[in-house]
Amino acid sequence: MRTFITAISIGVALQASAIGITSPSGDIVLNVDVDASGVPIYSVDYKGKNLVSDSRLGLTADETSFADGFRIESVDTVTVDRSWEPVWGEYSTVRDHFKELAVNLKADNPERALTLRFRVFDDGLGFRYELPVQKGPNYLTLRGENTQFNYTDDHKLYCIPGDYDTDEYLFSETTFSGLPEALNSYRRHSEAQRTGGNTIQTPMLLKTGDGVYVNMHEAALDGYPAMLLDVDTENYDMTSHLVPDRLGVSAYLQLPFNTPWRTLIISDDARDILASQLVLNLNEPCAIEDTSWIKPMKFVGVWWEMFTGNQKTWAYSDDHLARPGETDYTKLTPNGRHPANTDNVKKYIDFAAENGIDGVLVEGWNEGWEDWASYRKNRQFLFDAPYPDFDLPLLRDYAKEKGVKLIMHHETAANAADYALQLDRAFQFMKDNNYDAVKTGYVGAIIPRSEHHTSQWMVDHARDVIERAADYQIMVDSHEAPRPTGLCRTYPNWLAQESARGGEFESMGGNPPSHTCILPFTRLKGGPMDYTPGLFQTDLSYYGEGKTDKAGTTLARQLALYLTMPSPIQMACDLPENYNRFPDAFQFIKDVPVDWSDSKYLEAEPNKYITVARRDKHSDDWYVGAITDGNARTALIDFSFLPKGEKYEATIYEDAPDANWETNPQAYRIRKVKVDSRTRLKQHLAPGGGAAIRVVPLK
Repeated sequence: MRTFITAISIGVALQASAIGITSPSGDIVLNVDVDASGVPIYSVDYKGKNLVSDSRLGLTADETSFADGFRIESVDTVTVDRSWEPVWGEYSTVRDHFKELAVNLKADNPERALTLRFRVFDDGLGFRYELPVQKGPNYLTLRGENTQFNYTDDHKLYCIPGDYDTDEYLFSETTFSGLPEALNSYRRHSEAQRTGGNTIQTPMLLKTGDGVYVNMHEAALDGYPAMLLDVDTENYDMTSHLVPDRLGVSAYLQLPFNTPWRTLIISDDARDILASQLVLNLNEPCAIEDTSWIKPMKFVGVWWEMFTGNQKTWAYSDDHLARPGETDYTKLTPNGRHPANTDNVKKYIDFAAENGIDGVLVEGWNEGWEDWASYRKNRQFLFDAPYPDFDLPLLRDYAKEKGVKLIMHHETAANAADYALQLDRAFQFMKDNNYDAVKTGYVGAIIPRSEHHTSQWMVDHARDVIERAADYQIMVDSHEAPRPTGLCRTYPNWLAQESARGGEFESMGGNPPSHTCILPFTRLKGGPMDYTPGLFQTDLSYYGEGKTDKAGTTLARQLALYLTMPSPIQMACDLPENYNRFPDAFQFIKDVPVDWSDSKYLEAEPNKYITVARRDKHSDDWYVGAITDGNARTALIDFSFLPKGEKYEATIYEDAPDANWETNPQAYRIRKVKVDSRTRLKQHLAPGGGAAIRVVPLK
């Protein structure tokens, strides 16, 4: 890692205010002040135009207020230029270049101290509240933040409803003034209704009338609730809305304490939003000394067949039972529809071994799935108790012999308190049986009953799971967990999260083609998503039994998602038999890496299209992915990222001329062309389609 601190200055006992700082390039200007009432305020200009007008800052707690009565006591500034190497990611090296401004505030009657720390990068900024030890109360019952984002016009918004417990919505493309109607159009979950008003979630995207894009989110969420945004649709401003517990308390804090960073990624080029590493840069460096055991991977799994309408179940039996661990499962009647059985899992292991796939996920392997209504009352799974038809020792040894890793599944039914009690036993059981990766799940209303999926307690729980997993050298793919905020930099064993509407919804009404054209601009700015790409059989009526759902994608687009939705853990989600029907297309899934040394975003417009090129971390091969919304388009792929003078062969997996996500999704073709740094390829993309390209040096 290289670090350059190019300037430091400290001012003491300032009476003047209106402090300014710019990004290293000078394009972003931040101003900080206190108003006549001592309320801290800030504003942001971008390329000479006001983007965020004067907006208040502050915190409110039962014991005292950190919202007004302040004066600027001193400021500290520093310019930092350093680089760091991720364990995995889109780049082998990330530059962390910013100017920092720390504004130290003091107040009297009662005496209080607060530091506002800002970091301004060329692609945006982050700021947080730092609460030092006070002369007054040092245990705070936090009721909320006064953090405001005052915009200047009726800008375009890409967002989903505010919700304390789920992120699984399709995005709306609307405006400030159009937001109420957009939110009313959702068939809301009960928790979404609880937030009330015009509340939206982060990460979200804003686009101004003159083409400036702003991603709004947070970084390093730890010991604190997640942030939503309350939108004033008439005055074009947003105010932070912290997820409370059911007593209305946002957080219980012991000082000193630093809040998460509030982040704005800013550019007039949509490609820069996708390329930004700002959220990661605002997180702490890796806390794991030895990361050699963290291995990015692809996997298949006993999963999709439970979604396809063929009556397969996660449960071993349809019998009712009193409680897991108190029932002799060998005496229950097998339902004959339980795919997590020894013979079926062996088939997945064989398929993975034959095709160079690293792992096999098995869902429904353990005691606790019987009678969904019953388990919603009991809310307990056992994570060291296989079903009678799942011969764990045999499968453990069989997978090891085949060179394949089994991936554990821990569905908790949102009984997070019980899962916390079982963690050590569950992780030790994994290590004893050669598992080093787990998919966790929290479906349902959180236990303890007073908490939400994104409240302070659950944020702490998620962090504890990751830290404990690291102690056992276990990698984690978490579902229904708090939205990611870049903590995967600090704990790179946190490979991915769901925390959005993923590929499983292709079997529950489908995702429109535009959905994966907006997720990289929003949800993925917090960290990788386990979206589960690789769906080849996109029309579920293929399976009969009344299923009519159609995925919003062509087959070729599914290949491109491995590039446009980057993750160090990627599933090939479909059934092995469907991959066997299209072996030439499946070759791309076998070949495509999940870890990269460089990435070049070539084309991008939110909700419409993305084209990206990535270089394999372990070879000189490049891969290109292009996707579009429901409209056909011609992608222009500029290969100038290739080294000059070098020749390459590009294998193109593309939509056939008559492909269409609705009428002909499986129509594709494969062709080869020679390319070099001067090549400009016009690539057809069908409605809802895409293209995936492997680019290999010619020897």
